[in-house]
Amino acid sequence: MVFKKSLSMLLLTALLLTACSGASASQQIYNHLEEAVKLEDTFEEQQSEIVKLEKQEQEIYSQIIDLGMDKFDKIKELSNQAIESIEKRNEKIELEKESIQASEEEFKKTEDLISELEKQEVKEKAEELYSVMSDRYDAYAELNKAYTESLSMEKELYTMLQNKDLKQEKLTEHIKKLNDAYEKVLKANEKFNTLTAKYNELKKEFYKAAGIDVKYEEEEKASEKSNSKSNE
Repeated sequence: MVFKKSLSMLLLTALLLTACSGASASQQIYNHLEEAVKLEDTFEEQQSEIVKLEKQEQEIYSQIIDLGMDKFDKIKELSNQAIESIEKRNEKIELEKESIQASEEEFKKTEDLISELEKQEVKEKAEELYSVMSDRYDAYAELNKAYTESLSMEKELYTMLQNKDLKQEKLTEHIKKLNDAYEKVLKANEKFNTLTAKYNELKKEFYKAAGIDVKYEEEEKASEKSNSKSNE
């Protein structure tokens, strides 16, 4: 079996903003964009847990394929453990999905504000940013669907393994379909990550064009590290 690995690319978080009373359209957009990032915290938190559960299931499957039919009771026990792991992943995936949906709802609040931007360059950059992020949310929906379908097929596999009369041909056919499902997950995940990276760059460009003074989390950490070394 080919097991997939969850890959996620963190959205860049802007830390500082030169704020003033009576926020402009660009500053309001900034606020919505950064709130959308925060709302994806749960999504990011679930990723490490999902990877752990994937590895756990892979270990269980490795144990199963090393067993002969004379160890059928052990195969059933391990298969049930795998199903429990899959159900836990389903729960994590649902939390992940809710996080992305909340982020999308917040992000969509920027749409009406874009028309209020005065500079054409800033407006065009904001429109491009909105388009890419919308595509990213659509890509996540595809990824979530593909991943959920693969989980259903995994669960079916472990149910099949508890049938002592299971035919090898039927098992082989199901594993082939499952590997095809994994390929869909990997392709959907790649598309999602590519759009995330593109969005991150466009967001930086939009902030620069709009004259919004921000620092990014990774820049802040690099600065702190540099200051620490200079004080040694």
